[in-house]
Amino acid sequence: MPSEPTGPAPTTGMLARHARAGLSAPICLTWELTYACNLSCVHCLSASGRRDPAELSTAECRGVLDELAAMRVFYINVGGGEPTVRGDFWELLDYAISANIGVKFSTNGVKIDRAAATRLASTDYVDVQISVDGADADVNDAIRGEGSFATAIRAMENLAAAGFADFKISVVVTRHNIDQLDAFAALAQRYRAQLRLTRLRPSGRGASVWSELHPTAAQQQTLYAWLRDHGESVLTGDSFFHLSALGEALPGLNLCGAGRVVCLIDPVGDVYACPFTIAEEFKAGNVRDPGGFPTVWGSAPLFHRLRTQSVGGACTTCSAYDACQGGCMAAKYFTGLPLDGPDPECVRGHGEPALAAVPAGAIPQLSTDHSRRGPVPLTLGRRPDRACDTSPLVGVG
Repeated sequence: MPSEPTGPAPTTGMLARHARAGLSAPICLTWELTYACNLSCVHCLSASGRRDPAELSTAECRGVLDELAAMRVFYINVGGGEPTVRGDFWELLDYAISANIGVKFSTNGVKIDRAAATRLASTDYVDVQISVDGADADVNDAIRGEGSFATAIRAMENLAAAGFADFKISVVVTRHNIDQLDAFAALAQRYRAQLRLTRLRPSGRGASVWSELHPTAAQQQTLYAWLRDHGESVLTGDSFFHLSALGEALPGLNLCGAGRVVCLIDPVGDVYACPFTIAEEFKAGNVRDPGGFPTVWGSAPLFHRLRTQSVGGACTTCSAYDACQGGCMAAKYFTGLPLDGPDPECVRGHGEPALAAVPAGAIPQLSTDHSRRGPVPLTLGRRPDRACDTSPLVGVG
């Protein structure tokens, strides 16, 4: 299974120059198969929970996979929601692999029992990513729901026992788990897995908890130093390119690949510029439109603008611009900042005054919300009122 690049790829390199102009097919295509999910993570970027009745059928999913194979997309990131609760998940997994499309799927582990782990270990061209957000139950379950850490550990144990080496342990870095980086690395080593760290974005339900969860300025420096020391063994998916303004560039393209090398297909077939920009402003089309996904990728006006226009704005005059490229588009948009403004977590300190100047009511609201209930509170330091609200088995049949 192809893995994410770990070696340095400076923005002045050939790949980065091609990436800015857009490629004939996405390098990293994320496909959320369903909004259905047995958990209600407080930072869920897609605000998942309930299945959308308009989600793509099995036949439509097969058709999209045929299009991706013809475009020579060599692997896709499958997520949700919780993709494994979709009844045709295994059928679609096998169909993708038969079309020579590798699949890396993200899961909270609820369906990864011994039989599933054995099946996965015997399948070529597939990778599994188990999501946790704490190195222990107290920290993790406050974000992901009571019992979710035990569920994830059970899945890791099953994969390791089945001989599935190098599966991924995926962690969204927050101010509450950043002091557990070494513990996460040890967890990965225990199960012969690989650690993957990603940035918290204020997307979906994450918008309501971002101010409470995103790392402080001092913690950003700690994270940067840790990644510099461990970058060869830890994957990041190019999540932290904004930190490169602190000094030496982190491994990766170090630029926003939205609509250039990455995009998202959501459960109802809408195509967005990146997995973190699920909003009407960043919707390029739908795979059900004439011409399907290839036409959206190749001809959407939104993607053309992203590939030809610079949104660096005032950041282009900063000495660190070549390193951070102005930061993350999604992080700006969902905190109410203009796309040509600074990243809200700008390590040069330009983000905080920009955030303070955001007018009241200027922060975009969710365009789609599939949560099973109202706003999900953080549970750090306290237990949920009702176990049925956060049980990892809710809604799974």
